[in-house]
Amino acid sequence: MSRTLVQRGLSAHAAIGLLASTLLYIVCLTGSVTVFYEEWQRIEQPDAPEMARIAPEAVQAGIAHVLAAEKGRKATGHLYVHLPTDALPRTTVTTDHQAVHLDERGDVAGRELNGWSEFLLNLHYTLNIPGIVGLTLVGGLGVMMIALSLTGVIAHPRIFRDAFRLRARDRGGIGLADWHNRLGVWTLPFALAVALTGAMIGLATVNGYGLARSFYKGDLEAAYAPIFGAEGRPDPKAAPLADVATALRVMAGRFPDARPSYVILHEPGTAGQQVQILALHQRRLIYGENYMFDRAGRYRGHAGLSDGAAGQQVAASAYNLHFGNYGGLAVKIAYALLGTALTVVIATGTSIWLGKRERRGYRQPRLRQGWNAIVWGTGVALALTLLARRCIGNEAPYMAIFWAALALMLAVSVALPERYRVRRALQIALAACLTALFPAMLLPG
Repeated sequence: MSRTLVQRGLSAHAAIGLLASTLLYIVCLTGSVTVFYEEWQRIEQPDAPEMARIAPEAVQAGIAHVLAAEKGRKATGHLYVHLPTDALPRTTVTTDHQAVHLDERGDVAGRELNGWSEFLLNLHYTLNIPGIVGLTLVGGLGVMMIALSLTGVIAHPRIFRDAFRLRARDRGGIGLADWHNRLGVWTLPFALAVALTGAMIGLATVNGYGLARSFYKGDLEAAYAPIFGAEGRPDPKAAPLADVATALRVMAGRFPDARPSYVILHEPGTAGQQVQILALHQRRLIYGENYMFDRAGRYRGHAGLSDGAAGQQVAASAYNLHFGNYGGLAVKIAYALLGTALTVVIATGTSIWLGKRERRGYRQPRLRQGWNAIVWGTGVALALTLLARRCIGNEAPYMAIFWAALALMLAVSVALPERYRVRRALQIALAACLTALFPAMLLPG
């Protein structure tokens, strides 16, 4: 590559990195932790009943119990039953009003209490910004990560030739640059995969609205139907509860190799209700296949995520490829390690830029202190939310704690004179929080 192209690539790499570094760092760090989403739920509520399987009749009974408890309230539009899986062997019913665990008989065993896990997932998905704005922002960050990966390769034409060269302890910024470049090389396929799928997931809603407006007269459900399957026509007339047990038995007999993981009951208790069963397919990257049944439990077809058009199968594979939910605990651990390495790449990128400016005589100690607050303070704030889950309970204000703590650390770090060693103080605070977490997570309750 020409010297001019390399220089332009380096400039673009630095500009994009500076523009998005703070939010990208938070998204990558939380993504590395969110890989263990199901495991965090089990840690949060260790006393919830667990089972390898649950009988169809128990699922039917559980749905009936939950809906009976909601009489007199606004009818729920969709009811979801999480069935036991290897990663999360629990049965949970979620409606518009509540989420409860079921035991093996289908009796309600108590509320679902996974507030911190949901906060963590939402922080990674939307940065806690509600609605389409948060999803779009995080999807845009995925696009920026793709651009960073590509411009990083252009900016360093010898990046692959030097893949095994690491001057870890060299001063003058060389050691830090080597860590950045070497980790960037070895995480490049992973970074491109998670960035592309993250952009797909984050921008899916925007794309859906665009398709709906352009081709489906604004009907968002109609725009999604060719990919994920269409819902039945609503009919609000009252009717007996749909026969979910029969649908599950038909599913087991007709598709024995597919393992149901979710039951979705559309418009329960109405004449237009429909049963949808999401089933896992072994040795496939897709998150599952949608099987449709009428209210009597008769099979009405499937969406085609497992055997339909290539675009459908690609769309259905994005989620598992992004979160590593396709190969058990070993793959999750690999994703967490690669995600941590990617987080280090982002952290060192801005530090390298600051170091270059300092060596040219442009010292900006407040900016350096602020970046240290982001790098180390994000972990401190996240640890504080987990401590709050243990000390305060499921209803702790996780979002307020995280953002207030991070903002406070950032403000104090920028305001303090350079002689105060902010980075060392934050490192000690992070170590103290992590040390306190171990006995706190072992306490009962």
